[in-house]
Amino acid sequence: MRKLLLLLFSCTCLSLSHAQVITSPDKNVTLKFELTAKGEPTYQLTYKKKPVVKPSALGLELNEGVSFRNGFTLTNSEQKSVNESWEPVYGEQKSIRNNYNELLVTLAQKEQKDRFIRIRFRVFNDGLGFRYEFPQQPELNYFVIKEEHTEFNLTGDHKIFWIPGDYDTNEYAYTTSNISGIADLIKKATIDVHAQQPIKTLAVQTPAMMKSADGLYINIHEAALIDYPAMNLNVDDKTFKMSSHLVPDAVGNKGYVQTNAQSPWRTIVVSDKATDILASNLILNLNEPTAYKDVSWIKPVKYIGVWWEYFVAGKSSWAYSDETNVKLDQDFSKFSTNNRHGATNENVKKHIDFAAEHGFDAVLVEGWNIGWEDWFGNWKENVFDFVTPYPDFDVKALQKYAADKGVRIMMHHETSGSATNYERRLHQAFQFMADHGYNSVKTGYVGKIIPRGEHHDSQWMVNHYIHVAKTAADYKIMVNSHEAVRPTGLHRTYPNWFAQESARGTEFEAMGGLAPEHATILPFTRLMGGPMDYTPGIFQTDLSYYGTGSDQRVNTTLVKQLAYYVTIYSPLQMAADLPENYTRFPDAFQFIKDVAIDWDETYVQEAEPGDYVTIARKAKGKNEWYVGGITDENPRTATIPFNYLPAGKQFIATIYADGADASYDKNPQSYTVRKVIVTSKSQLKQRLASSGGVAISIKEGSREEMKGLKKL
Repeated sequence: MRKLLLLLFSCTCLSLSHAQVITSPDKNVTLKFELTAKGEPTYQLTYKKKPVVKPSALGLELNEGVSFRNGFTLTNSEQKSVNESWEPVYGEQKSIRNNYNELLVTLAQKEQKDRFIRIRFRVFNDGLGFRYEFPQQPELNYFVIKEEHTEFNLTGDHKIFWIPGDYDTNEYAYTTSNISGIADLIKKATIDVHAQQPIKTLAVQTPAMMKSADGLYINIHEAALIDYPAMNLNVDDKTFKMSSHLVPDAVGNKGYVQTNAQSPWRTIVVSDKATDILASNLILNLNEPTAYKDVSWIKPVKYIGVWWEYFVAGKSSWAYSDETNVKLDQDFSKFSTNNRHGATNENVKKHIDFAAEHGFDAVLVEGWNIGWEDWFGNWKENVFDFVTPYPDFDVKALQKYAADKGVRIMMHHETSGSATNYERRLHQAFQFMADHGYNSVKTGYVGKIIPRGEHHDSQWMVNHYIHVAKTAADYKIMVNSHEAVRPTGLHRTYPNWFAQESARGTEFEAMGGLAPEHATILPFTRLMGGPMDYTPGIFQTDLSYYGTGSDQRVNTTLVKQLAYYVTIYSPLQMAADLPENYTRFPDAFQFIKDVAIDWDETYVQEAEPGDYVTIARKAKGKNEWYVGGITDENPRTATIPFNYLPAGKQFIATIYADGADASYDKNPQSYTVRKVIVTSKSQLKQRLASSGGVAISIKEGSREEMKGLKKL
């Protein structure tokens, strides 16, 4: 009886006391939750006693009936702590610590027959994650979201690295400004990129990376985006308040919720060190462990491809012919070839030979299947069937040729945005892959989405991408998606969805170019959510070399391209240049052949968004380490310690560095390669050229191999 009385007393107190405070395990991050006099849920966040988010509203507006915005009473509050470790299938670390304190509040609307929701907060040493939960109950079965009203009431006019809010594309160039400057720059920043639907009000996309005047680094994003639309951020450039803006569907609704359900996590990563932002595992930790019983078939992949030649050199094409009106039931053997088709037996064999010679796992082949003649820009339903090759691509013969050399061919499924067509043909397409030895696929969604009126980042498409990943797992196929919704850590839950594009990658170097600072921003923005198929490794950076009349250039030095293999994490790494360009620079190419793509440890050594990044990593299961450092258009000297090496041992470091006369715009191919002996006490001061880099491989060596080498 005493226990019952105490419980009732506790509940009575909770209904009167609205403020709840919880701190991170290290006490640096503090969350305060409370209800206003009108029963409106609010939260605020501090880091080392500095305000990060001032009191900000929480809640959702419904299409019909009373919304989840006010009229709440606090009926229950629970706290718990978690401190555990888990091992990812692949990743930047062999083991990840998951350490947080949790607050779960139950909020009831008395006037709605005690209809209730829950808000779950998890406070980590590097930030906060919170989500809305909608338990099944008599007064809440199904509802339609008109808008989510989660606010991020910032403390000032922060510096922000942003791309415009959009429902369909995240392939914009990044703009750096203060929050107050977004309105003046938004029109210039919103360039035309494939299918796009810019938000008409002032908005930016997540992850949004900011730096405050008092030295706090703040990143806002989301985790575990499942059965819910992606979140953009409305921007009030006068008060510096941001708020959630969900992607609508074809009829303007934001989301359809069947209880028992929850929203994605809203994430705020914060630190007074930029390196801590890049080292954060908060988003990964907020995703569920994989439900796959067998993950042994999921392996990192290093590959080359019949790809870059479509963007440069002007010598090949995805399309087999010059026809302009193509249907899937036509007999392509009767079409005359345009003699520029890239995915021919001869060309693919050449790439397979190169991959086998240099130790690559796979060869991506784009343009192998019928339909490329009139695919782009048409809102066309049945463009591709994903199983019928062009007449000059022999699926069985090429697969045997590759298998005999220990190489796989990587499948390419461009959907042209027709998700409905892809879903109808998905099992047939994956069975075709399984029958012919393919175990990985690059998917694409260029163009406006079908079902017509849907958006790339809407709830329907979010569910589509996950459906593709889960179906692929049934066939033991790994997925690399392009033009998909930006990642939110779901590669933990669905580890075969092992890479995405979802940002401006290397292809844009051939289509207007990428700013020298671009790759120093990506780790703080796009890469916060998961691995990117950036397709680095371009050695021939001056594209006028191909004699097409183009004055386009890749805005990096050659060595910066090497450094990308370390600074831009992915278990899927491409050597994207033409094979013949690698044979011209064999000593530099050696780094791409050597560098690991799966890691035991990651050490973020120095970083500043928009300026520079230097990262060291230990290869999975090996006494090998690799370092990558990059800079923007400003030359700088990187400081690179080796204190992660085992004490008392010597190693051989091969240093790939920009030449003394190197610069991205005048002499990008100037570089040096030298070997030195390093220990855990060594430190390197290395100059990086304008938009340049440094790449280092560190390996054990014999006495004979070390003979004559100098100590650093």
